[in-house]
Amino acid sequence: MMYNMPHQIMINASPEKVYEAITTTEGFQGWWTTDAKAEAQVGSIAEFGFYNRQAVFQMRIDELESNKSVEWTALHEMPGWKGTKIRFDLSVNENGATVVNFNHSGWDSMEGPYAMINTTWGTLMYLLKQYVEGKNPGAWYQDK
Repeated sequence: MMYNMPHQIMINASPEKVYEAITTTEGFQGWWTTDAKAEAQVGSIAEFGFYNRQAVFQMRIDELESNKSVEWTALHEMPGWKGTKIRFDLSVNENGATVVNFNHSGWDSMEGPYAMINTTWGTLMYLLKQYVEGKNPGAWYQDK
């Protein structure tokens, strides 16, 4: 059995603004980590560094549907991550807000780092929301 980490959040901004925040270096640096490198190109490898690059997450960009969806495969060797999929699906609700359905799927177990990573993704969803809504929360991780 495989386990998922679903999250959903509503962002008071256009899907275009959300998509930019989840596909560009500048976007990721605004809410996730200041040590981010990404380009919106299928097959490219996005890289996210933490703790002065003691931890580097590498994600292959598998799918991009402009302003609608993004999917990655985790390539790095962090415990439990390799081969997992990270997906963002964007839609607009009746009030004009962008609904982000996020899922980090393919976990072998809910043991080990699962709970901590799930909590971190929840926090990151709120930072993404604040960033896209122009509240400039700063990145979750900032190299000093």
